[in-house]
Amino acid sequence: MKTILVASAIVLSLSSSAWTQQSVIITDPATTGSTVIVPGEVRTYVTRQSVPSVVYDGDIIVGTTLPDSVELHAVPDASGYGYTIVNERRVIVDPGTHRVIEIME
Repeated sequence: MKTILVASAIVLSLSSSAWTQQSVIITDPATTGSTVIVPGEVRTYVTRQSVPSVVYDGDIIVGTTLPDSVELHAVPDASGYGYTIVNERRVIVDPGTHRVIEIME
């Protein structure tokens, strides 16, 4: 019984790091209704970065196009993804359009 409890504790402790590595499917209801799959590696990278938060007046939702003045940061080996922190919230952004793909909670 003790072995089962220890094994369960190990699985539970590992599951939080595995969660950030999973791909996430995002549907953009605000604009086109399109679907984007954000790879787990991108999500993991973004959660580990520390960059200053920028202030944005307005609602940040999936589909919001950020102004060109908002500095985006590149995700290595994932040219279709950028990120920044807006109003203390991490966001994954399409670097070509500055459109918010995902808001990480």
